[in-house]
Amino acid sequence: MSPPPSAPQSPEPAPRAPTRTRSQESVRRRSRRGVNSLLAEGTPMVWLTGGCLAISLAMIVGLLALVVYQGGATFWPIAVVRVETANGKVFMGEPARTEEYRPGAGASGAGALARREMFRTGNFDLTGTHYTWVDDADVKGRTHPEWAIVFERSTWGRFYGIPRAFLVDGAPVAGTPEEAWAKFQQYRGPVRERLQRRRALEIDAVGEINRQLEGARLALRRIEIASGRDSPQWAQASAAAGTLEADLNARFAQVRSRIESLKAENARYALLVETASGTDKALPLADIVRAYPANRLTWADKAGVYLSRWWEFVSADPREFNTEGGVFPAIFGTATMTLGMSLAVVPLGVLAALYLREYAKPGLLVSAVRIAVNNLAGVPSIVFGVFGLGFFCYIVGASIDQLLFAEKLPNPTYGKGGLI
Repeated sequence: MSPPPSAPQSPEPAPRAPTRTRSQESVRRRSRRGVNSLLAEGTPMVWLTGGCLAISLAMIVGLLALVVYQGGATFWPIAVVRVETANGKVFMGEPARTEEYRPGAGASGAGALARREMFRTGNFDLTGTHYTWVDDADVKGRTHPEWAIVFERSTWGRFYGIPRAFLVDGAPVAGTPEEAWAKFQQYRGPVRERLQRRRALEIDAVGEINRQLEGARLALRRIEIASGRDSPQWAQASAAAGTLEADLNARFAQVRSRIESLKAENARYALLVETASGTDKALPLADIVRAYPANRLTWADKAGVYLSRWWEFVSADPREFNTEGGVFPAIFGTATMTLGMSLAVVPLGVLAALYLREYAKPGLLVSAVRIAVNNLAGVPSIVFGVFGLGFFCYIVGASIDQLLFAEKLPNPTYGKGGLI
């Protein structure tokens, strides 16, 4: 039996070209369009906005670093320089800064740039100035006295000098800088401790006595208003107030006696200091807040002075018209005010926001409130403060003063638009 004829076989299909994936097709389109694809996809704008953000952050960090560096360097103790000029004047103090300037007409070298240096010479109670400019051309010699002492005082600012003697009851007990400085170190601690006790008595004890006296006066005044001076209640309260006042006056006399005793004890000790000009000045130890031999300090000593100044800055009261001392009252006041305002404003603000968002009907008043809220959120508060100061104080307030008190002022300093 012959086999059946085989069925005709179909030809083999031709090999298919490889298909491109979606990513390959997009790459092909990007390579064909080139730069246009970057602009279309916004890549340059991404880099531009991201670069602006990076630059802004770098500027903020740089500004904070500059503030920290400049502010921190202020507290670092530096060497004291004694400068002798060609005209015979002698200055001693801490170099503050230098600058180039053009001397005025009539001065030697007028028209050419000159260099001068500013020194913090202090001794305001003797010289009437805190800083002194010295031209480099006038400098005859510069030295660093070994025993130049920087005194930070509670009044009159800094004092620069060389200790000559330590005085007890006006009599010298040490006659050399080394001995005088040793005596100062010995007596400074007890003097500062007595000073703190005296201030505690003046603030706490005297303040409590005054509080009780004022409370008794107000209580007697309330009874007088309610019942009159002829009532038996007022007579009884007046007698009790008189007894209390006598007792409080006796306590005040005792406190005052203790205060005067502490002051008298501290007044016994003083340090005799010679300035660069040769003038002697007795500095009471009770007036000296801090003192150190600037040209004898080691690195560890300088770090100690630096840290003590920082602690004083954040924990002490200001002195010398807010140019020295600390900022603790400002920090405490700001923190207290912020906390109090937060406790009062946060609940009211949240409830007001809920009402405006969920319940208030659109209208002129709601729109005005929202505009005001947006302005307050978008404008720094200092801008509103400066505007309020200028408008309400210098313009409105000055105009009111001009209208009410112009005739009483011998030399009016106000105009229609405010201060002249």
